[in-house]
Amino acid sequence: MKTSIIITTIFYPTEAVRSFAKLVKEDLDLIVIGDQKTPGDWQLPPARFFSYSDQVKLGYKIAGRLPIDHYCRKMIGYLYAFSEGADIIVDTDDDNIPYPNWVFPSFSGQYPVTENDGGFTNVYAYYTRQKIWPRGFPLRRINDSKKIEKMIDLQQKPVEIGIWQGLADEDPDVDAIYRLIINEPCNFEKNGDLVLGQNTVCPFNSQNTAFRKEVFPLLYLPATVTFRFTDILRGIIAQPVLWKAGYHLGFTNPTVYQKRNDHDYLKDFESEIPFYLKIEEIYDLAKSTASESRSISDNLFAIYRSLEKEKIVTGDELTLLEFWLADFQKYSYGPNY
Repeated sequence: MKTSIIITTIFYPTEAVRSFAKLVKEDLDLIVIGDQKTPGDWQLPPARFFSYSDQVKLGYKIAGRLPIDHYCRKMIGYLYAFSEGADIIVDTDDDNIPYPNWVFPSFSGQYPVTENDGGFTNVYAYYTRQKIWPRGFPLRRINDSKKIEKMIDLQQKPVEIGIWQGLADEDPDVDAIYRLIINEPCNFEKNGDLVLGQNTVCPFNSQNTAFRKEVFPLLYLPATVTFRFTDILRGIIAQPVLWKAGYHLGFTNPTVYQKRNDHDYLKDFESEIPFYLKIEEIYDLAKSTASESRSISDNLFAIYRSLEKEKIVTGDELTLLEFWLADFQKYSYGPNY
């Protein structure tokens, strides 16, 4: 099983990138995607670094059409990993430092699974008693008293995991409202793995996240939305598609800790406004659009078409998604994509 770690950066190698580079071995590689702001002399063997000009030379249809200085350029790294035969792609960032025990659980096995039809559920509440919620969680639900059941109450079931979200300690992924009002560090309890049942949904991010090859089309990062929205939109869309394909989203103990790069919280807030206002509508639309009769790629496109009709994304997003799927099909692992 080959694993590829994908990171974007505009800095010289950070502590996190250097730490991931030390993990590289025969079946695990590190791909770093730069942008026009990234130092031109960036290097950190054995990481594979692709500058902006390198990315265009790879020949992917989408490469020259993605916006410059946008997080979505990470998709060039995903495509390169596809072409090199990756079985697992791990999304992370240049400020998430892996613990010595950094690893993801198996994608197939017996795991504690929450109830079905639970709607939006704050998974952070399973791993800590602090008042904290993941970026993208509906604001109207922050004070919901409902908690995830204790592990002893959850039934162990054989499940197929499509995506694992690993938690991050110290400065986990939260929204600007949390940082502006509370802004306390959090070290999560190690309560083990937790799998969400069908129609039980929680936002997940791109900071410590593993995708199995069967669901690789869902790595698509929307490019016509803001930086703080792109991976959250991806994650909300992905979950109904996973269910229709027989897969689940799983959460696992923190295996990284974040030393967050400097941010302007008010600018983050402005970038997050679309999901504050639209996240529940987006989920309902994705859930009602996804169908068992379609492939993962076709479900993905159908959902984005619905989002375009509701003016949540623009028509340019559909064009980029077509390029993504065309590039992806060159390295497709089977007909069910």
